[in-house]
Amino acid sequence: MNQPFNPGNAAIDFNQRPFLAIWEVTQACDLACVHCRASAQPERHPSELTTEEGKDLIDQIAALNVPVFVLTGGDPIKRPDLFELIAHAGRVGVRVSLTPSATPLLTRDVVFRLKEAGLARLAVSLDGANAVTHDAFRGMSGSFARTLNAIRWANEAGLPCQINTTFSRRNIDEINDLVALMRTLNITLWSVFFLVPTGRGQLNDLLNADEFEQIFAKLHQLSKTAGFDIKTTEAQHYRRYLLQRRAAERKSGIAPAAPAGRPADMIGRAPRGLNDGKGFVFISHTGEVFPSGFLPLTAGNIRRQSLAAIYRDSPLFRSLRDTAQLGGKCGHCEFKEICGGSRSRAYALTGDPMAEEPCCSYIPSGYIMPPPTVRKGARLHVLQGA
Repeated sequence: MNQPFNPGNAAIDFNQRPFLAIWEVTQACDLACVHCRASAQPERHPSELTTEEGKDLIDQIAALNVPVFVLTGGDPIKRPDLFELIAHAGRVGVRVSLTPSATPLLTRDVVFRLKEAGLARLAVSLDGANAVTHDAFRGMSGSFARTLNAIRWANEAGLPCQINTTFSRRNIDEINDLVALMRTLNITLWSVFFLVPTGRGQLNDLLNADEFEQIFAKLHQLSKTAGFDIKTTEAQHYRRYLLQRRAAERKSGIAPAAPAGRPADMIGRAPRGLNDGKGFVFISHTGEVFPSGFLPLTAGNIRRQSLAAIYRDSPLFRSLRDTAQLGGKCGHCEFKEICGGSRSRAYALTGDPMAEEPCCSYIPSGYIMPPPTVRKGARLHVLQGA
């Protein structure tokens, strides 16, 4: 049975089991988000995992003792068996987080039903500091207001809530306003995503390395006083940034700030070194297993193999966990064991999942940078996963 994860435990052996597993229960969604990695459509796919197959997957998650399990989409609320799946997870000891879409389907009644079914955390997306930006991002009028309502309803229900924000060229100018907005909301975690140009994500919306660093600085400053945790997705080099900043502050005699009181919901925080295929696994709506929702290279299907066998033994996952195979400056970087760069973004821009992180400004000591080699005019990959 899956036990509540203790962040103080010894590090998980990423060769044996993931820390984080995400199941895309459906690709059906009524939104048309500009950055959607799934290129989601309104209708459910006929080959989605069935209820029984979904329960079997959850049983495998329990057997692997995966600390963090997320149901995503598309919009998971489009699945009529969603509450049944969450309740089954609770019976076998798996704590579940959910990422619904802010559409008319996300009502106060649904939020309370999710809590009653045993949901451990609700995660909603907020990609702009105002309705104009956010609703344009999501492709539906009223999404901003529905998101704020969902947060309020979650608080009423006693359901811990996190906010997911994807930064890109479309909202980078609102970062200060977004930081200010986060301070006003009663949330457990701000999960900050950095665009990977896959699915509907456009290469022109990708931020450059210096802009990544600017966001890192904002997040680091906020983390000192925020009443919630902050994590990044597809910005593994934020870990490098934090180590550098803390070392610089110690050298300057600046004492580390005591963290503010933060709500807890027993959802574990990822240890250093987590990366695509390395402590992370993504299962698509049809059972395909990927190293990440943003890396469209399949390692197998749970309809033919167990999740444990795919994760532990597939050549793709094994290579992604081998930092000796990292190319470019990532392969020479002294931070590669705790960072490793985004394998998804490397693949999206070069076609090589082991290439260096394209949006990192750090140059390892003694490394000589070669001329840039980014595939020009390449067709962006459409991932079978949200």
